[in-house]
Amino acid sequence: MTLYYGQGSPSADFSEEDLREALFGVFKQLGTRANVLALPPDFTRFNSRGGSLCCLAYDYYREALKDVMPALGTHVPMTEEQLDRMFPTLPKALIREHDWRNDVVTVGEVPADFVSDVTEGVYTKPWPAQLNRLVLHGGHDLILSIGQVVPHEVIGMANYNKNLFVGTGGVSGINESHFIGAAYGMERMMGRADTPLRRILNYAQDHFCRDLPIVYLLTVIGPRDDGSLAVRGLFAGDDVTCFEKAAELSVEVNFTILEEEPRKIVVYLDPEEFHSTWLGNKAVYRTRMAIADGGEWIVLGPAVETFGEDRQIDRLIRKYGYAGTPAVMKAVEESDDLPMNLSAAAHLIHGSSEGRFKITYCPGRGMLSREEIEGVHYQWADLDSMLARYPIKTLRDGWNTTEDGERFFFIRNPALGLWAHRSRLRS
Repeated sequence: MTLYYGQGSPSADFSEEDLREALFGVFKQLGTRANVLALPPDFTRFNSRGGSLCCLAYDYYREALKDVMPALGTHVPMTEEQLDRMFPTLPKALIREHDWRNDVVTVGEVPADFVSDVTEGVYTKPWPAQLNRLVLHGGHDLILSIGQVVPHEVIGMANYNKNLFVGTGGVSGINESHFIGAAYGMERMMGRADTPLRRILNYAQDHFCRDLPIVYLLTVIGPRDDGSLAVRGLFAGDDVTCFEKAAELSVEVNFTILEEEPRKIVVYLDPEEFHSTWLGNKAVYRTRMAIADGGEWIVLGPAVETFGEDRQIDRLIRKYGYAGTPAVMKAVEESDDLPMNLSAAAHLIHGSSEGRFKITYCPGRGMLSREEIEGVHYQWADLDSMLARYPIKTLRDGWNTTEDGERFFFIRNPALGLWAHRSRLRS
């Protein structure tokens, strides 16, 4: 197995030309290919630079790049505008939409005893490894799985084979993988490369995907001093080594350890990226290990207009709400619909404060109403009033103080990191 490229540091700043030179060097090592499939992230991961890497792959392979399938997972397909923004030089005729409910194949099952062992008995059923038919049966001689490694609530560190089995996976595999992570406990996993779900996915890759010509292109993204984003690392390989190296760097770049527990955390959800609580609740997932007991988390979400990206999941969120783990687990045991949609159950657990702190959502006018927000067990506040108190253009990431002396912690993009108070770190 090969690590074709692996460079980066917390201070590195790859230019577009640096990325081109590195990728073209990787492609040269791979030799001539005639039927290439690219699996970049979708628009919800715009900041990953996955779109740029995909365009560079097209620059190199041209007519040999036959298919580009954004790894949507459960997200809605990208719009024309989003495709133009993320893949500006890519012909739209190459784009294929992933249908997670209908266009998948189960390639194998991870045995129940293995699942039970790695989850410490939390989950005792076999896990179905599923892939889009195009990935499995497309006849490609190279599959480029592209994305960003960053702390993640479901699996510890995002990307690598999650891009395959979740990004291009099916209903059962996605639902059960999310539930496994939630039931095991996200605080036990976030920021870690070696987690129960990762071991399950690694098993699936090692046993069911050995004949697929997969090469991973992984970025690590971090903020510059001016708030813009830099590529801090690029890793390319065909096995777990490139992921582990990227994860090591991501912990340095994306994990912020606080010496003081914030009583209030204010998070901004960029309207171009966040349109639902399904995505916006990254602010809850990524900061819950930082906020103090009895604290308040305020999300400024001008474009948050729905709960779930998927209509069926949106209905379940509205029905059960972010009511905490005991209530969600009870509903999984007693209801007919939630056990069939375990990713929704996992999301409800992830997005709950468990009664430890308060969550206040501030959607824009014409978006989610006060009644809708309060109906899922959140607090509501007026966006304009909160923007007046917390003017995002003048705030800096980290600690800030209002004119009347309130000290709070501000995060401009929760998707880019993980924040924790030192007392909540596991050894």
